[in-house]
Amino acid sequence: MKKVLGVDIGGTKIRIGVVCESGKVIEDTTIPTVLPLYPYLEEQVLKMMENYPDLLGIGIGTRGMVDAKTGVVTFETELEGWQGTPVKAQLEAATGLRVEINNDANCAALAEGKLGAAKDFKRVVCLTVGTKLGGGFVFDGNVENGVHGGAGEVGHLILYPHGLLCGCGRQGCSEQYVSGTALKRLIEEENVIDPDTGKLVISHLLFRLASTGLSSAITVRDRFLSDFAIVISNLQAVLDMDCVVIGGGVADSADDWWENLLTMVEPLKLKPLEIKRANFGNEAGMLGAAMLVMDMI
Repeated sequence: MKKVLGVDIGGTKIRIGVVCESGKVIEDTTIPTVLPLYPYLEEQVLKMMENYPDLLGIGIGTRGMVDAKTGVVTFETELEGWQGTPVKAQLEAATGLRVEINNDANCAALAEGKLGAAKDFKRVVCLTVGTKLGGGFVFDGNVENGVHGGAGEVGHLILYPHGLLCGCGRQGCSEQYVSGTALKRLIEEENVIDPDTGKLVISHLLFRLASTGLSSAITVRDRFLSDFAIVISNLQAVLDMDCVVIGGGVADSADDWWENLLTMVEPLKLKPLEIKRANFGNEAGMLGAAMLVMDMI
């Protein structure tokens, strides 16, 4: 039985799991993210190798942009010192194992494409709606990285030209309208008050309030989902995927908005398209990271 290490690196925590080829997780641990990151990561990986000397490879998913061929983190502004790190070369030298690294959203997409909601589909787009809007493309079981490691940056499709300023420096990017951050802004704009507290409703309860008929909540829900439907439609026009998988923190409340989204997408479809909820939650990045290297050993 092949076993590999899957590592999911986030801004505040790192999830490390020992995963077998079926996707079964043998061990799973979460540790805080500590800077400088690389020496800390190497130390944690070597500790896991002491406990599991039969590991055959290491897969890493990380926030930021990655050159998957060279294994270098090419863009990441919030983890100080991480940008420019040749993770693959350094960790392979330290461990003697094959190392593969990719963006965390790509890893989540690979988990869903190989093991999860989209395992029976050939062209898969995975959208993660959390604080920001992430994306990953898995075609015929492989992550599509693009020439510079920038494929799947769905959050930076321009949805509204000359619109809201994005953190990337451009205006009108889709994550300014479809994300947890966008939802919070819309709640403030429409002054959606939670009748139970008399205060602005917290984001994850917005859709529940809309389902009870609160007009301001309905307005926010419909603005948010309309923009989301356009993003999906635009992706279909370019990629002609057969499945979209939706995950991320905002998707935790999908029971209250899922049918509304499907209704809004339906008239925008150019071809048949399956839209599915992600099977994996927070473990998607770690599982997908493991799958990066599993087929290469």
